[in-house]
Amino acid sequence: MHAGGPVLAAARPPQVLRLHGCAVFLDLDGTLLELAPRPDAVRVEPGLLELLGALMRRTGGALVVVSGRSIATLDTLLKPLRLPLSGLHGFERRDIRGRLVQREPPNLALLQESRHLMAQWVTREPRLVIEDKGLALALHYRQAPDLEGEVVASVTAIAARPGSGLRAQRGRMVVELTPGTASKATAIAEFMLEEPFKGREPLYVGDDLTDEPAFKWVNAAGGISVAVDVAPPTSARTHLGSVREVRAWLRALLDAAE
Repeated sequence: MHAGGPVLAAARPPQVLRLHGCAVFLDLDGTLLELAPRPDAVRVEPGLLELLGALMRRTGGALVVVSGRSIATLDTLLKPLRLPLSGLHGFERRDIRGRLVQREPPNLALLQESRHLMAQWVTREPRLVIEDKGLALALHYRQAPDLEGEVVASVTAIAARPGSGLRAQRGRMVVELTPGTASKATAIAEFMLEEPFKGREPLYVGDDLTDEPAFKWVNAAGGISVAVDVAPPTSARTHLGSVREVRAWLRALLDAAE
């Protein structure tokens, strides 16, 4: 169950929006892309790239993919598009001019030690999968749900060490060591201070616990928050049932704006 607020996201999002007046922020995995057994097994179809390109043009560049993946990985997945991006849960951000901004890194020695520890865990239990993002480490237990308690407790203990600069970030069948100085909400707030986002209505679509801070920020700013296949309670005020529904909704918004 997803925690994040008392609101039950039963309402559907608006079917018509002035896209040129919106700042559109979209999560990737589980929102625009179907989840896969392994993070490197996701498939980006040409149709998704065409959809994102059309949204980028219609919003005048006010479109950001906001992800737990690194910006380098996002660029590889979304090639040849080069979009404004937020990676590693808000730790790094690339604005519309292509300027890359990173926050203060976590304890690199502890991160390296954690990398070795996780490798040992995976050697003992091959159903676990490490996703090494450089300045963040995700341990996926989708194929070993019986180990959830042990995995979450072990990663949380690492983040709790004094001076780690890390937090344990839970998601769908994954727990991650990620820099503790940022969130998807802080990334959105920073984008909203810049052109072409400034003064627009923020719209955020996401599917996971990592998206709850963004839902809350967008709600407070008077924007539109959309949860995707999320069991209540959630802070999002509207809901779509699947990746397929998200894509269909975004296409409909484009068509209605023509």
